[in-house]
This record gives sequence, structure tokens and C-alpha cells, in this order.
Amino acid sequence: MVSTLVMVILLALVFDFTNGFHDTANSIATMVGTRALDPKIAVAYAAVLNFIGALSGSEVAATVGKGIIEAAPNVATLEVALAGLAGAITWNLVTWFYGLPSSSSHALVGGLVGAAVAQGNTTIYWSGVREKVLIPSLIAPMLGLIGGLVVMAILMRMVGGMSPRTGNKAFRRAQILSGGWLSFAHGLNDAQKAMGVMMLALIAAGSLDSSVSEPPMWVKLSAALAMGLGTYAGGWKIIKTLGGKMVKMSPMQGFSASIASAGILTFAEHNGMPVSTTHVVTGSVLGAGAAKRVSSVRWTVVGDILTAWIMTLPMAGLVGALAFSITAISPVLLLVISGGLVIAMRIQLAKRGGAVAH
Repeated sequence: MVSTLVMVILLALVFDFTNGFHDTANSIATMVGTRALDPKIAVAYAAVLNFIGALSGSEVAATVGKGIIEAAPNVATLEVALAGLAGAITWNLVTWFYGLPSSSSHALVGGLVGAAVAQGNTTIYWSGVREKVLIPSLIAPMLGLIGGLVVMAILMRMVGGMSPRTGNKAFRRAQILSGGWLSFAHGLNDAQKAMGVMMLALIAAGSLDSSVSEPPMWVKLSAALAMGLGTYAGGWKIIKTLGGKMVKMSPMQGFSASIASAGILTFAEHNGMPVSTTHVVTGSVLGAGAAKRVSSVRWTVVGDILTAWIMTLPMAGLVGALAFSITAISPVLLLVISGGLVIAMRIQLAKRGGAVAH
């Protein structure tokens, strides 16, 4: 059991790393797209604030650790946690490969639920899945869309007489602050999901009492570090999609999207909702872009993103169920396969121009 627990912890940190590079776009796409910051500086800036944000809350960790699957020894097994993580990592890599900003949060929930269903005797809190995941997944992008539209409309009224040159310069500077808040909020929300899985595993192994509502400090620190390192690695394919492919953004639009997204994510974390930062940010970018001109939005790209969103929960669940069957053969085999996928991803990142220089 100890060795399986260690494997779960390692795979949770791998997931957090993939979450970091997969969702870097959420934090810095608008800053890079509008040239508010140099890409290298933007990634380092986001990594530091992601790390700080990850250490600043625990509500989402409690939801993932105890609000989706019953957390108790011999109920939610270590194999379920291991297989769920494998499902989430696999879907993250697939969507990264195609440059689609899908939800790491939903990939994780889908993977865990799929593995739990495959196990057969694990209690799934379907009300928690519905109220804390499914309903917010529908509301979050709409809130982002409305937030981006409203903030952009207000700013357009406030600075209507400002020259484009002066306005762009001012909002590029303002984006450094709004992007920083968004990076902090991303760490606050997303890093806690891996912490929650580690809590689930520790409870399943009998190493943590199920009444504990906050992760141990070593869990927080390790997850925060993995998220920060992943953010620094950068998910440049997805940054290009959010930063320019979907909407060609001005600095004012970038600022509007960042402010709206950060506010929504901060609210969600304080209410223990593991919402998708990708959904929120994509909705905000879409809202800010459409506020000026609906035709400026590339709707075919939006359609591809929506398809990835719809597929995330069931596909990650399917992979989680398949991964659970592999754990019946050997948990080590699953860890080796997952590690191989990550290595393959890094090779493709180098081959396809995913380096920071791009």
C-alpha cells in the first residue's frame, strides 16, 4: 500500500505539472497576445504568482478530496486515485497536442469518476458532481462571457475620447496587474485539485483522518511547486489559440478579460467550486472580443474548443476506467505508461516549436 500511495502522490504532481503548462494560457495569453509582457517574463511572472496562489486556500482541495468520491479507507482505493489521475493526464496531453484549451479540472473529475465506476464498489457523490462540477461548468463560461462584455463596455465609455496610442500604452501596463491577479487566482483554484487527490489517497491509505478539511503543508508546498514549474514550462500551442487565434485582442480587451476572469475564479475558490479556469478565461476573452465587434471572433475556433469541452468529462472518464483495469495488472505499469506519455509530450513540444522563443 505504501508504494501505491507514493505512486499516487507522484502522479498527482505530474498532473499538477501538466495542469500548469496546459493552463498557462489562462494566466498569460492576453498579456502575450497584446504584447504587454515579453513571453519569457510573462511565464516567469505567472509561475511565481501561481505558486503563491496555490498556498493561499483549501476550499477546492476539500471538495475534490472529499466531495466527489467518498473518502474513507477501503472505500475510495488508491487504485481509483491512480487511475483517475492517469485519465486526466492523458486528456490534458491530447488537448495540448491539438492546441485546445480544455478543462484540466473536468479531466480530473472525469478520470476519478470513471475509475470509481470501473471499481464498482466506490461511493460517488453524484450530488457533489452535479452541484460542484456540472452546474458550475455551464455557468462559468457564461459568467466569463458576460463579465468580459460588461467590463469592456464600461471601459469603452470611460476612455472613448482617448487616442488609440495612449489607450494601448495605458492598458498594456494595467494588464500586468490584471494578469498577475489572474495568475494568482489560477494557482488558488487549480493547484488545489491535485492537493485534493493527494488528500483522497492519504485518507484511503489510512494516513490522514477523514475529518481533516485542509491538506498537510507538505502537500500544499509540493503541489504549488509542481504547478509553478509546469507554468514556467509553458503551453505555447494553447497560448496561441487563446491569445490570438480565437480573437485578435487589443490591450483594453485583454485587460477586460483578465479582470473578469480573476474576479470569477476568486469567488469560485472561496465557495469551494473546482470550476474550470479554461472555461472562465475563454468565456471572458470571447466576451471582451465580441464587445467591439461580433465578427472579430473566429467562430470555427470557438466550435473546436466547445467540442473539446463537451468531450472532456466522458473521455477522461473512459481513460480513467481503462487505467483502472491496468492497475489490476500492475500499478507500476500504469505509472510507466503515464511517464512515457509525459516524455513523449516533451519531445513533441521541442519538435513543434513549443519553446519559449516562439
